Amino acid sequence: MEKDINITEIEQHVIDFVIKIRDKKNLTQDDIATILDVKRTFITNVESRKNRAKYNLNHINKLADHFGISPREFLPVKSTIK
Repeated sequence: MEKDINITEIEQHVIDFVIKIRDKKNLTQDDIATILDVKRTFITNVESRKNRAKYNLNHINKLADHFGISPREFLPVKSTIK
C-alpha cells in the first residue's frame, strides 16, 4: 500500500489552483503539459498525492503568462505557516 507524500499547504494550494484553472477552461493534463513543455506524466505526478513532483516558480510563471494573470494569483493571500 502506497502512502501519501508530504506536501506542504502552500504546494497543495498551487496544485489546487492549477487544477481549478484547468477545469474552468476545460483543459486536459496534456494541455497543461504542452504549456509547460513537460510530459503529461509530470502533471499526473504533480496532481497525485503519491509522488514528490511539484510545480516550481518557472512553471507558475509560464502558466501565469499563458493565462494572462499574475503569478501572485497562484499563491495564498496569507502565509500558510501555522
